[in-house]
Amino acid sequence: MKIAITGATGQLGRLVIQSLLRRGVPAADLIAAVRTPAKAADLAALGVQVRQADYTRPDTLAAALQGVDRLLLISSSEVGQRTAQHRAAIDAAKAAGVKLVAYTSLLRADTSPLGLAAEHVATEALLRESGLPTVLLRNGWYTENYLASAPVALQHGAVLGSAKDGRIAAATRADYAEAAAVAISGEGQAGRTYELAGDASWTLADFAAELARQSGKPVVYKDLPEADYAAVLVQAGLPQGFADLLADSDVGASRGGLFDDSRTLSRLIGRPTTPLADAVKAALAA
Repeated sequence: MKIAITGATGQLGRLVIQSLLRRGVPAADLIAAVRTPAKAADLAALGVQVRQADYTRPDTLAAALQGVDRLLLISSSEVGQRTAQHRAAIDAAKAAGVKLVAYTSLLRADTSPLGLAAEHVATEALLRESGLPTVLLRNGWYTENYLASAPVALQHGAVLGSAKDGRIAAATRADYAEAAAVAISGEGQAGRTYELAGDASWTLADFAAELARQSGKPVVYKDLPEADYAAVLVQAGLPQGFADLLADSDVGASRGGLFDDSRTLSRLIGRPTTPLADAVKAALAA
């Protein structure tokens, strides 16, 4: 059984491949479908097949998916271009006779208040229309989305955001990667939709308090209006569009868009999700 993973050189994709290998899937049965094969030399060294797959070049997608039985379609990182890119991959998968597609969507995408949800909803519709057997992995927020700002928060003594006291049931990339590995390599997955999130939820004030506790430095949470938070992100060097997207996501969190208490993720992977304290400890050690 050949399993292809798009975006295999990305942060999530590499973790999925590692999880599949741990689960006993032979490296020779894994296909890393990547835009730049040279960046996948480490995967090739493990015995994983590396094939070029560029969303903007349909011919590469067709070649990359030849002989593939199952495809893990990791959502593109290019917000605003995702729907067209995913359509190209889905068309190639259908033409290649792929028997199962797993797609990394967004937590409760169909009812989410986050602007990010629109392209995921569109992709889910494309998958339905394709007739391909599909499993939807609706991922919640990555804990790493916040850990990335920890150094700045420690420097200035503040975590900034627009989430108010919205509860965020985040999990680590490794948690979500393991779920993807389980779904794409397991049996009876077609037709399933998994709403995936961390076992425990926390607010950004809780996150700031955990940073303070473990670092020994004063850190507080400062809630800002959406436009002000976006402006701060732009001043920090982010493009306006991406800053607006992050600020909108925080507002969505304040409306419950990143909360889930179903524990579907931990049941799927057979262990508790990574606690915030553990993730913070690892980030500070790094």
